[in-house]
Amino acid sequence: MDKRGARHVHVPRGRIAPRYRLINPDARLIMTYRLYYSPGACSLAVHVVLEEIDTPFVLHEVSVARGETQQSAYLAKNPKGRVPVLEIPSEGTPLTELPAILVYLARRHPEAGLLPASPIAEARVLEWLAWLADWVHGVGYGELWRPQRFCAQDPTPHEALRANGRRIVHEAYGTIEQKLGDGRQWAVTSGFSIADPFLLVLYRWGNRIGMHMREHYPAWSAHTQRMLERPAVKRTLEREAISIG
Repeated sequence: MDKRGARHVHVPRGRIAPRYRLINPDARLIMTYRLYYSPGACSLAVHVVLEEIDTPFVLHEVSVARGETQQSAYLAKNPKGRVPVLEIPSEGTPLTELPAILVYLARRHPEAGLLPASPIAEARVLEWLAWLADWVHGVGYGELWRPQRFCAQDPTPHEALRANGRRIVHEAYGTIEQKLGDGRQWAVTSGFSIADPFLLVLYRWGNRIGMHMREHYPAWSAHTQRMLERPAVKRTLEREAISIG
Protein backbone atom coordinates (compact mmCIF):
# COMPACT_ATOMS: atom_id res chain seq x y z
CA MET A 1 0.00 0.00 0.00
CA ASP A 2 1.20 3.51 -0.74
CA LYS A 3 0.36 6.92 0.63
CA ARG A 4 -2.35 7.47 -1.94
CA GLY A 5 -4.66 5.09 -0.08
CA ALA A 6 -4.88 2.65 -2.99
CA ARG A 7 -2.96 -0.30 -4.30
CA HIS A 8 -1.09 -0.24 -7.59
CA VAL A 9 -2.56 -2.85 -9.90
CA HIS A 10 -0.39 -4.50 -12.52
CA VAL A 11 -2.44 -6.34 -15.11
CA PRO A 12 -1.07 -9.47 -16.77
CA ARG A 13 -1.50 -9.74 -20.51
CA GLY A 14 -5.00 -10.44 -21.72
CA ARG A 15 -6.74 -9.58 -18.45
CA ILE A 16 -8.84 -6.59 -17.55
CA ALA A 17 -7.58 -4.49 -14.67
CA PRO A 18 -9.83 -3.89 -11.69
CA ARG A 19 -10.24 -0.39 -10.41
CA TYR A 20 -8.16 0.71 -7.49
CA ARG A 21 -9.43 -0.80 -4.29
CA LEU A 22 -9.46 1.93 -1.68
CA ILE A 23 -7.66 0.91 1.47
CA ASN A 24 -8.45 4.04 3.44
CA PRO A 25 -12.25 4.43 3.60
CA ASP A 26 -11.80 8.17 4.00
CA ALA A 27 -9.75 8.45 0.81
CA ARG A 28 -11.62 9.87 -2.13
CA LEU A 29 -10.68 8.52 -5.53
CA ILE A 30 -10.91 11.45 -7.89
CA MET A 31 -9.36 9.86 -10.97
CA THR A 32 -7.79 6.56 -11.87
CA TYR A 33 -5.76 6.49 -15.07
CA ARG A 34 -5.09 3.31 -16.99
CA LEU A 35 -1.77 3.14 -18.83
CA TYR A 36 -1.21 0.65 -21.63
CA TYR A 37 2.52 0.14 -21.83
CA SER A 38 5.25 -2.20 -23.04
CA PRO A 39 8.25 -2.69 -20.71
CA GLY A 40 11.12 -0.44 -21.73
CA ALA A 41 9.25 1.19 -24.62
CA CYS A 42 8.70 4.94 -24.82
CA SER A 43 5.69 4.38 -22.56
CA LEU A 44 8.28 4.14 -19.78
CA ALA A 45 8.36 7.95 -19.76
CA VAL A 46 4.62 8.12 -19.04
CA HIS A 47 4.98 5.50 -16.32
CA VAL A 48 7.65 7.62 -14.62
CA VAL A 49 5.48 10.74 -14.84
CA LEU A 50 2.48 8.94 -13.34
CA GLU A 51 4.70 7.98 -10.42
CA GLU A 52 6.01 11.54 -10.14
CA ILE A 53 2.58 13.16 -9.99
CA ASP A 54 1.52 10.80 -7.21
CA THR A 55 -1.93 9.93 -8.52
CA PRO A 56 -3.74 6.57 -8.73
CA PHE A 57 -3.25 4.58 -11.93
CA VAL A 58 -3.58 1.07 -13.30
CA LEU A 59 -1.01 -0.63 -15.53
CA HIS A 60 -1.92 -2.87 -18.43
CA GLU A 61 0.99 -4.54 -20.21
CA VAL A 62 0.81 -4.83 -23.99
CA SER A 63 4.05 -6.33 -25.27
CA VAL A 64 5.46 -4.84 -28.45
CA ALA A 65 7.95 -7.71 -28.73
CA ARG A 66 5.16 -10.29 -28.75
CA GLY A 67 3.08 -8.35 -31.27
CA GLU A 68 0.29 -7.62 -28.82
CA THR A 69 -0.03 -4.02 -30.00
CA GLN A 70 -1.17 -5.39 -33.36
CA GLN A 71 -3.95 -7.57 -31.98
CA SER A 72 -7.57 -6.60 -32.59
CA ALA A 73 -8.43 -5.89 -28.95
CA TYR A 74 -5.64 -3.33 -28.68
CA LEU A 75 -6.19 -1.87 -32.14
CA ALA A 76 -9.74 -1.12 -31.06
CA LYS A 77 -8.24 1.23 -28.47
CA ASN A 78 -5.45 2.60 -30.63
CA PRO A 79 -5.72 1.87 -34.36
CA LYS A 80 -2.14 3.13 -34.73
CA GLY A 81 -1.01 0.00 -32.90
CA ARG A 82 1.54 1.69 -30.65
CA VAL A 83 2.13 2.47 -27.01
CA PRO A 84 1.53 4.40 -24.88
CA VAL A 85 -2.22 4.73 -24.51
CA LEU A 86 -3.72 6.52 -21.53
CA GLU A 87 -7.35 6.02 -20.56
CA ILE A 88 -8.79 8.99 -18.68
CA PRO A 89 -12.05 8.37 -16.79
CA SER A 90 -13.55 11.68 -17.88
CA GLU A 91 -12.81 11.00 -21.56
CA GLY A 92 -14.58 8.54 -23.83
CA THR A 93 -11.61 8.29 -26.19
CA PRO A 94 -8.16 7.16 -24.99
CA LEU A 95 -5.27 9.59 -25.34
CA THR A 96 -2.38 8.49 -27.56
CA GLU A 97 1.05 9.86 -28.57
CA LEU A 98 3.76 10.27 -25.97
CA PRO A 99 4.19 14.09 -26.07
CA ALA A 100 0.42 14.63 -25.84
CA ILE A 101 0.11 12.34 -22.82
CA LEU A 102 3.08 13.88 -21.04
CA VAL A 103 1.83 17.42 -21.56
CA TYR A 104 -1.71 16.47 -20.47
CA LEU A 105 -0.49 14.91 -17.23
CA ALA A 106 1.80 17.84 -16.45
CA ARG A 107 -0.94 20.40 -17.01
CA ARG A 108 -3.63 18.33 -15.31
CA HIS A 109 -1.41 18.04 -12.22
CA PRO A 110 0.45 21.37 -11.97
CA GLU A 111 1.25 20.74 -8.32
CA ALA A 112 3.88 18.22 -9.49
CA GLY A 113 5.84 21.02 -11.18
CA LEU A 114 6.64 19.04 -14.34
CA LEU A 115 6.15 22.02 -16.66
CA PRO A 116 7.72 25.40 -15.85
CA ALA A 117 5.46 28.39 -15.35
CA SER A 118 7.39 30.65 -17.73
CA PRO A 119 6.08 30.49 -21.31
CA ILE A 120 9.58 30.38 -22.78
CA ALA A 121 10.71 27.71 -20.31
CA GLU A 122 7.64 25.63 -21.14
CA ALA A 123 8.39 26.11 -24.82
CA ARG A 124 11.91 24.74 -24.23
CA VAL A 125 10.39 21.58 -22.75
CA LEU A 126 8.09 21.22 -25.76
CA GLU A 127 11.07 21.84 -28.03
CA TRP A 128 12.81 18.83 -26.48
CA LEU A 129 9.72 16.64 -26.75
CA ALA A 130 9.05 17.50 -30.39
CA TRP A 131 12.61 16.76 -31.48
CA LEU A 132 13.04 13.61 -29.39
CA ALA A 133 9.69 12.15 -30.48
CA ASP A 134 9.66 13.14 -34.13
CA TRP A 135 13.30 12.91 -35.13
CA VAL A 136 15.27 10.78 -32.69
CA HIS A 137 12.53 8.26 -31.90
CA GLY A 138 10.30 8.45 -34.96
CA VAL A 139 12.93 8.65 -37.68
CA GLY A 140 16.18 7.50 -36.06
CA TYR A 141 14.96 4.48 -34.14
CA GLY A 142 12.10 4.01 -36.58
CA GLU A 143 14.51 3.40 -39.45
CA LEU A 144 16.90 1.40 -37.29
CA TRP A 145 14.38 -0.97 -35.72
CA ARG A 146 11.40 -0.86 -38.09
CA PRO A 147 12.53 0.03 -41.62
CA GLN A 148 9.38 -1.59 -43.00
CA ARG A 149 7.46 1.46 -41.80
CA PHE A 150 9.29 3.51 -44.42
CA CYS A 151 9.34 0.94 -47.21
CA ALA A 152 6.79 -1.82 -46.67
CA GLN A 153 6.50 -3.27 -50.15
CA ASP A 154 10.17 -3.66 -51.06
CA PRO A 155 12.66 -4.90 -48.42
CA THR A 156 15.65 -4.07 -50.60
CA PRO A 157 16.43 -0.69 -48.98
CA HIS A 158 15.89 -1.91 -45.40
CA GLU A 159 19.58 -2.30 -44.62
CA ALA A 160 20.30 1.19 -45.94
CA LEU A 161 17.45 2.53 -43.82
CA ARG A 162 18.85 0.81 -40.73
CA ALA A 163 22.26 2.32 -41.37
CA ASN A 164 20.76 5.76 -41.83
CA GLY A 165 18.71 5.37 -38.65
CA ARG A 166 21.84 4.53 -36.68
CA ARG A 167 23.59 7.58 -38.15
CA ILE A 168 20.68 9.80 -37.09
CA VAL A 169 20.74 8.35 -33.57
CA HIS A 170 24.50 8.84 -33.23
CA GLU A 171 24.32 12.45 -34.39
CA ALA A 172 21.35 13.20 -32.15
CA TYR A 173 23.05 11.67 -29.14
CA GLY A 174 26.02 13.94 -29.72
CA THR A 175 23.65 16.90 -29.64
CA ILE A 176 22.02 15.70 -26.43
CA GLU A 177 25.41 15.22 -24.77
CA GLN A 178 26.44 18.74 -25.78
CA LYS A 179 23.25 20.26 -24.37
CA LEU A 180 23.52 18.38 -21.08
CA GLY A 181 27.21 19.19 -20.83
CA ASP A 182 26.72 22.91 -20.21
CA GLY A 183 26.32 22.41 -16.47
CA ARG A 184 22.55 22.02 -16.27
CA GLN A 185 21.08 19.31 -14.04
CA TRP A 186 18.04 18.54 -16.17
CA ALA A 187 16.88 18.88 -19.76
CA VAL A 188 15.86 22.49 -19.18
CA THR A 189 17.66 24.84 -16.85
CA SER A 190 14.49 25.65 -14.90
CA GLY A 191 14.42 22.16 -13.37
CA PHE A 192 13.07 18.63 -13.70
CA SER A 193 10.33 18.30 -16.32
CA ILE A 194 8.46 15.82 -18.50
CA ALA A 195 11.38 15.90 -20.95
CA ASP A 196 13.72 14.13 -18.53
CA PRO A 197 11.94 10.73 -18.41
CA PHE A 198 12.06 10.63 -22.22
CA LEU A 199 15.81 11.18 -22.10
CA LEU A 200 16.03 8.23 -19.71
CA VAL A 201 14.23 6.04 -22.25
CA LEU A 202 16.61 7.05 -25.03
CA TYR A 203 19.66 6.52 -22.83
CA ARG A 204 18.49 2.99 -22.17
CA TRP A 205 17.94 2.41 -25.88
CA GLY A 206 21.47 3.62 -26.57
CA ASN A 207 22.77 0.86 -24.34
CA ARG A 208 20.56 -1.63 -26.16
CA ILE A 209 22.15 -0.83 -29.52
CA GLY A 210 25.69 -0.99 -28.16
CA MET A 211 26.55 2.69 -27.87
CA HIS A 212 28.44 2.30 -24.56
CA MET A 213 26.61 5.22 -23.04
CA ARG A 214 28.57 5.55 -19.81
CA GLU A 215 31.86 5.62 -21.66
CA HIS A 216 30.96 8.03 -24.46
CA TYR A 217 28.28 10.28 -22.94
CA PRO A 218 29.44 11.43 -19.48
CA ALA A 219 27.05 14.37 -19.10
CA TRP A 220 24.07 12.29 -20.15
CA SER A 221 25.26 9.50 -17.85
CA ALA A 222 25.32 11.96 -14.94
CA HIS A 223 21.79 13.03 -15.84
CA THR A 224 20.74 9.37 -15.89
CA GLN A 225 22.28 8.81 -12.47
CA ARG A 226 20.23 11.70 -11.10
CA MET A 227 17.15 10.11 -12.66
CA LEU A 228 17.93 6.75 -11.07
CA GLU A 229 18.07 8.38 -7.65
CA ARG A 230 14.47 9.57 -7.92
CA PRO A 231 12.01 7.33 -6.04
CA ALA A 232 9.51 7.50 -8.89
CA VAL A 233 12.08 6.15 -11.33
CA LYS A 234 13.12 3.38 -8.95
CA ARG A 235 9.50 2.26 -8.58
CA THR A 236 8.92 2.37 -12.31
CA LEU A 237 11.95 0.28 -13.22
CA GLU A 238 11.06 -2.24 -10.54
CA ARG A 239 7.48 -2.57 -11.76
CA GLU A 240 8.54 -2.97 -15.40
CA ALA A 241 11.31 -5.38 -14.33
CA ILE A 242 13.92 -3.63 -16.47
CA SER A 243 17.30 -1.96 -15.98
CA ILE A 244 18.97 0.96 -17.72
CA GLY A 245 22.32 -0.72 -18.49
